[in-house]
Amino acid sequence: MSLTIKTVGRGRRVVAGSLIALTALTLTACQSGTDASSRPSSADAAAQSQPNTAQQSHPAKPSGNSAGTANAGQANASAMAASDRCTTTDMSLRLGRTDIGAGNIRVPLIFTNKGKKACSLRGFPGVSLTQRDGSAIGKPAGREGGAGGSVRLQPGRSAHAVLHTVNDGVSDTPCWKNSQNVSVYPPGSKESMTTSSGGLRVCGGIFTVTTVKAGSLG
Repeated sequence: MSLTIKTVGRGRRVVAGSLIALTALTLTACQSGTDASSRPSSADAAAQSQPNTAQQSHPAKPSGNSAGTANAGQANASAMAASDRCTTTDMSLRLGRTDIGAGNIRVPLIFTNKGKKACSLRGFPGVSLTQRDGSAIGKPAGREGGAGGSVRLQPGRSAHAVLHTVNDGVSDTPCWKNSQNVSVYPPGSKESMTTSSGGLRVCGGIFTVTTVKAGSLG
């Protein structure tokens, strides 16, 4: 009986020791796996440290459509303004009644729409006095007053600008020769119109023209 008991006790001690060793190995393996999975690899660390070059190397570019649309709109507006402007073929030209007062001489320069559709005038006409042969007398008229607004002329309607000079003797500056004609470039036009000046003479070195306004003034 004594031999059997010793053998059984030794077997239990062997089995118990084996279980303890196996448990220790299992815990060690689990700890090693946990540590390995929780630490990033060197390749992952390198990838995380690199900037996102795919986004940085392709910055957004502004679209050119807005600039192109603006330029096209301006070009269309300019074309429409040019087509709406009164031309020399649309109008007749004459001088109105001379107004003399306080040493000043003012003469309306009258444009009348003789066309079949409405047109517009805006700004200062270019005006020169000429002799019968077309040679210029003195200098072209300077501008007097503000630029003013656009004048819409329906067929048969008129607009005017005012020529201004002074009487002889108001200034020591000598008068120009008497003129026979007045040559006029309507605002925005590259073609001139001519009408009789009625012998208008510039004195005192003063010769100006206002911007175009609605109406004929006689």
